[in-house]
Amino acid sequence: MIRVTEQESNYKDIDKMSVMEILTGINNEDKGVPLAVEKALPQIEKLTSAVAERMLNGGRLFYIGAGTSGRLGVVDASECPPTFGVSFDTVVGIIAGGDSAIRKAVEFAEDDAAQAWIDLQEYNITDKDCLIGLAASGTTPYVVGGLNTARKHGVLTGCIICNQGGPVVAESDFPVEVVVGPEFLTGSTRMKSGTAQKLVLNMLSTTVMVKLGRVKGNRMVDMQLTNHKLVDRGTQMVMNELNIEESQAAELLQLHGSVRRAVEAGKIIK
Repeated sequence: MIRVTEQESNYKDIDKMSVMEILTGINNEDKGVPLAVEKALPQIEKLTSAVAERMLNGGRLFYIGAGTSGRLGVVDASECPPTFGVSFDTVVGIIAGGDSAIRKAVEFAEDDAAQAWIDLQEYNITDKDCLIGLAASGTTPYVVGGLNTARKHGVLTGCIICNQGGPVVAESDFPVEVVVGPEFLTGSTRMKSGTAQKLVLNMLSTTVMVKLGRVKGNRMVDMQLTNHKLVDRGTQMVMNELNIEESQAAELLQLHGSVRRAVEAGKIIK
């Protein structure tokens, strides 16, 4: 298998470049990432629709990955509860090597093809759930093994990779292949590949949450009010929705704990 993510950079003698030359080169490479994502939109649509359907029927969404890919999955999963008000076990991110690998690389963790399914067992994954493998190369054994076993147990499988084909795709019901080309720094998939995966994750989780009814209009009505900025934002949303004064909106929000419930209560009072 030819791995585009491992091909040599189009830039020579980077170590001899000026700061501006390096920055310009990276920026020029990054410009192509959204275009590569655009080409994959039909695949992203199929995966997102399938995940939304399962989650509407009570399923959960799991991400597995190693290194940068695993960290991106953990980040996306961890942002769903505060953004959309879902429970912390609705979207789960698992990284090879465990949570310590989020900060420090765990040697050879990604090479254990059996470990992902062991990790998933801690969450009692079932055939109602979805599993998305994140692997820039599309060959990571941890991800391949996890998808393979999950598929045998009836779990819906998908992947987000930055090559075409390969073992991760072969184990995915709904593969997403975003081919961004060689990295500016040869093999450094935390760059364009990581950016591409982050963009797709943003699209997928946001769209799924919209379809789960976690967005009203264009607003995060179920967001957790965990700081003053979010309380202020929520107050403004209640004001706009009910056409009331700030003090009234703040009181409703404090009383009911979420924008959605505050607005619903305000409509009843009116």
